[in-house]
Amino acid sequence: MTLYGIPNCSTVKKARVWLEQQGIAYDFHDFKKSGISAATLETWLQQVEWEKLVNRAGMTWRGLSEQDKAAVTDAASASTLMQSHTSVIKRPILVKDGAVIAVGYTEPAYAKLFLS
Repeated sequence: MTLYGIPNCSTVKKARVWLEQQGIAYDFHDFKKSGISAATLETWLQQVEWEKLVNRAGMTWRGLSEQDKAAVTDAASASTLMQSHTSVIKRPILVKDGAVIAVGYTEPAYAKLFLS
């Protein structure tokens, strides 16, 4: 299982702490250091709508020009944006056996996934 995100994101920190407290093993993929491949994004976009993967509430999105924001109209344009601005990806993203099992973090959602 892999948790994708950036280490200084408060939501990612909460997810990591929760997984560790539950004794759930995971690998961490740091978007800032390792980026994200087009193939990985394509796999995610086959499972999750692009609107859910692009974090429009974050600082990165708000910092984009209106032209850049307006250009994101479909999965392909969202993928291009997410590759060039990895911080715009909603985080964390939890992937198990190639399947996206969670986008974002809330304790109840993780508890339902792992403790039910």
